[in-house]
Amino acid sequence: MEGNKIAGKKVTEEELLAQGYRKYSGKGVDIFYNKDICAHVGNCVRGNAAVFEVGRRPWILADNGEAQNSAEVIDTCPTGALKYIRKDV
Repeated sequence: MEGNKIAGKKVTEEELLAQGYRKYSGKGVDIFYNKDICAHVGNCVRGNAAVFEVGRRPWILADNGEAQNSAEVIDTCPTGALKYIRKDV
């Protein structure tokens, strides 16, 4: 799944926030999470535990990893609960 798109179109912050996503800001990437559609598959945590750690608050620290790696991990989310907007490209 492409974590920077919905229905084939690039996502916008406004669209994601309107759909119930929460924003986690970073220097190179903003990460968005929607708990209502998360199936807790765990690809994010296994993909980069420095960025995604469920026992921590906040559980997403966008600056704890490289923006490219975060995007690659988010692309493995099967439900679309995670989305991103890159700032560094």
